[in-house]
Amino acid sequence: ADSVRQRLHPQPVVTYIIDRNINYTDICISACMFCAFFKAPEDENGTILTHRELEQKIRETKELGGTQILLQGGLHPDKPLEFYEEMLRFMKGLDIHIHGFSPPEICHFAALSGLTTSEVLKRLIAAGLDSMPGGGAEILSDRVRETLAPRKCSADRWIEVMEEAHHQGLRTTATMMFGHIETMEERLEHLQRIRDLQDRTSGFTAFIPWPFQPDHTALAASRKIDKETAFGYLKMLALSRIFLDNVDNIQVSWVTQGPKIAQLALFFGANDFGSTMIEENVVAAAGVQFRLSEQEIRRLVTDAGFEPKQRLMDYTLV
Repeated sequence: ADSVRQRLHPQPVVTYIIDRNINYTDICISACMFCAFFKAPEDENGTILTHRELEQKIRETKELGGTQILLQGGLHPDKPLEFYEEMLRFMKGLDIHIHGFSPPEICHFAALSGLTTSEVLKRLIAAGLDSMPGGGAEILSDRVRETLAPRKCSADRWIEVMEEAHHQGLRTTATMMFGHIETMEERLEHLQRIRDLQDRTSGFTAFIPWPFQPDHTALAASRKIDKETAFGYLKMLALSRIFLDNVDNIQVSWVTQGPKIAQLALFFGANDFGSTMIEENVVAAAGVQFRLSEQEIRRLVTDAGFEPKQRLMDYTLV
């Protein structure tokens, strides 16, 4: 995996991005068994961010040198598509790259509005969507999805939305959440589907695998699932680098692994340190809270023997 990384990235550079996760709502009808973040629609503690709150978060991000917002939220039961279009237009007025939504959100918006996913994407792009994160992939196997997230889009639909996004000119990332009920064969099926789509579109900028974080989740409460080891994570990362020969960048998950394993990961195929995550709520809800500033990321990368460089979503350097 390390030699593949060196072949694809001969310079000893490790990139990172300064951005912030904004979760516009935690109200969600999906009730995925692996999630500790969501609130059921009838829960009065559920929240939706106001434009004023969005503006404050974006201004803080820009003051810290941030270049983009990772915008995602729960599948809210009754907000119209116009709600999301207005949110995008408002955010674009503050001049920031919006890396937003994910295939399950796009499918959900389409179902609520009676539009096709293609029409939904067109409208969101017109309102200011710049690129799309690869969330909601979990494991691209319907056996796994039917158990963990039966209300979320199918594996085929996830691929379809990504393919359509690529055709409409959006660059996207792809992710994988492993270390729960999936088999090794299903992990490989997931990688194969990502690689096949990338052969067709070349639209993925990066792949980000991370292990399931069991604390405070319904899945861990309902069955005995051991937390994936650091060794298991590094093995999966290395396999991803070798298998996905057509995806340029592999990202470290320091949010789930912590700084030391993240440094090791740079020798197991990863070439990107991901985001400073000025704010992160979903993994934190599962009881994992690592925090790294830009200075700390630069130090960790340098200490591992690489040169840190800030990048944008499309991997151009700042």
